[in-house]
Amino acid sequence: MKTTIIYWTSTGNTEKIATFIEQGLNVGKESADHIINLKPVSNSDEADILTSDLVILGCSAMGVEEIDTSEMEPFLRAHQDLFKDKSVALFGSYGWGDGEWMENWEVLMESFGAKLETDSLIVIEEPEDEAIDDCLNFGKTLAGVAKA
Repeated sequence: MKTTIIYWTSTGNTEKIATFIEQGLNVGKESADHIINLKPVSNSDEADILTSDLVILGCSAMGVEEIDTSEMEPFLRAHQDLFKDKSVALFGSYGWGDGEWMENWEVLMESFGAKLETDSLIVIEEPEDEAIDDCLNFGKTLAGVAKA
């Protein structure tokens, strides 16, 4: 099994979340043949989607509650056909609003035909205390999806 975490971060918060999710995936995995890759979107390509059983995407909210339009959204749109029937999970951080950016992102991914494997994870600002546990548990939950 192969899981790839692809993220975009502005302040470093989303990268921290991605790292905690990776730790949760490692706790939840049961075999050495489960490969986990953690990559910024700027270093990602179509092979990361094609060769993964599960793709976990992370992006912070920008502007008026939208995903990053400089790297993440163009990456998603350029590879939208590759998400058809692909197991996907979403996460991100935000500092204001009510999480509408995540709801819109879920709709976008579903319009590409992606199979959202669990509720998306959103963290307010930097992950601390309970939010760290939420990130670890998100990874553990997804480790179960990757084994299925």
